[in-house]
Amino acid sequence: ACQRHPYGKIAKEHKAINRVLEGLDERNKRRFVGLLASQKENISLLAEITGLSRNTIYRGQSEVEHPSQNPISGVRCAGGGRIPVEKNNPGF
Repeated sequence: ACQRHPYGKIAKEHKAINRVLEGLDERNKRRFVGLLASQKENISLLAEITGLSRNTIYRGQSEVEHPSQNPISGVRCAGGGRIPVEKNNPGF
C-alpha cells in the first residue's frame, strides 16, 4: 500500500512509526512495537513496517502485557551487536 500510494494516509502512518523508533533504544523499540501489536494484532505487518523480527515483536508485546515478569536488562552496551560489514571486510 505504501509503494502504490507513497503520500497516502497509511504511508504517512508507517513513516511516523519509523520516525518514533529512530529515537528509541533497543528495549523501548521492542516495547513500543509490542504495544502497537497489542492494538492492531497484525504482527507480520508490523515486522514489515519496522524491520523488527516477529520474535522481537512478540517479546515486546509480552513485556508490555506482563511487566512484572520481565527482567530490566535487554539493552546492549555501546558497541554491542555484530561488527558492521565494512569493518569486517574493508574492501567491501
